[in-house]
Amino acid sequence: MDKDVLGGVDGLAEVTAIVELLDIRDSLRIYNSLVERCLSDCVDTSHRKTLDKQEESCVRGCVNRGCVKKFLKHSMRVGMRFAEINKVVATPD
Repeated sequence: MDKDVLGGVDGLAEVTAIVELLDIRDSLRIYNSLVERCLSDCVDTSHRKTLDKQEESCVRGCVNRGCVKKFLKHSMRVGMRFAEINKVVATPD
């Protein structure tokens, strides 16, 4: 493993740990972005403890029909594709 490419990181365990942390960070960032988008589209004010029926309906629609559902489907498809590619790469010839 070339240390110059990895910035001095030794071993597969360290690289794996770094990749997992980056994955978690990216997932949280995307999740927060989706939540913010749905709430900004659906919620008029944050002065109440609960959502009114119209806001709740809008948020549910955002999750079930909107960008969240598309994102989750896309993420699953990309994950499956990466798994297929990794299986092919990991298989010795």
